[in-house]
Amino acid sequence: MKPENAIEVSEVIKKFRVYQDKGHTLKEKTLFQKRRNYETRSVLKGITFSVRKGEAVGLIGHNGCGKSTTLKLLTKIMYPDSGTISMHGRVSSLLELGAGFHPDMSGRENIYINASIFGLTRKEIGEREKEIISFSELEEYIDNPVRTYSSGMYMRLAFAVAINVKADILLIDEILAVGDVSFQEKCFEWLRKLKAEGITIVIVSHSLGQIEQICDRSIWIDSGIVRESGRPEEVHLHYLEYMECRKKARMEKEKKV
Repeated sequence: MKPENAIEVSEVIKKFRVYQDKGHTLKEKTLFQKRRNYETRSVLKGITFSVRKGEAVGLIGHNGCGKSTTLKLLTKIMYPDSGTISMHGRVSSLLELGAGFHPDMSGRENIYINASIFGLTRKEIGEREKEIISFSELEEYIDNPVRTYSSGMYMRLAFAVAINVKADILLIDEILAVGDVSFQEKCFEWLRKLKAEGITIVIVSHSLGQIEQICDRSIWIDSGIVRESGRPEEVHLHYLEYMECRKKARMEKEKKV
């Protein structure tokens, strides 16, 4: 791994089995074996890229192109079928709402659970507890079960924990699309601060404007491969032109049917 890089992804392939009608019980699996027919779908087809230390990178692309799968591979939630992924430093992530949270436990208890997943000791979490609660602005609700939280409240708590892990690499997947505008802006201000401190950031988002605010570079993923990488404004222009062409082609096809 090159010393200037925080992340290196090389020739990564990831496939998934998609079952037509998978049986759930032993009886179903025995009596209806044909239900277990499946097709293999290649989500990532030899993807390769690197992210320098302190760089902020946005991953863009249409739904199903492999952006979120790439982020899950970086967090080691899943592993590639082939290829290599190298990471340098402690990793913190914001992937799916509710991930790492127990719905029946309070917000305060979930701070300890979630932060421990990222490798913090109980003492370290205790030292940052007040700061986490203050940033989330959930003081009135912090001792309520998180199942009573709205999606915006989930996001507040998850983001507050993630940024207080003091990680070297921060991975974010669309979660900032949830919640009120003022808190979103507060989050982006904090991301700018983290970037200035040299934290490596990777964001998956459909909001190209948000990526242009924060990121030094955009990586456009299309059908499981890197189609283009470069300055966000340039890559986004090409991406939007491509999506417009796809839209026109689809409309023309529908007219012929």
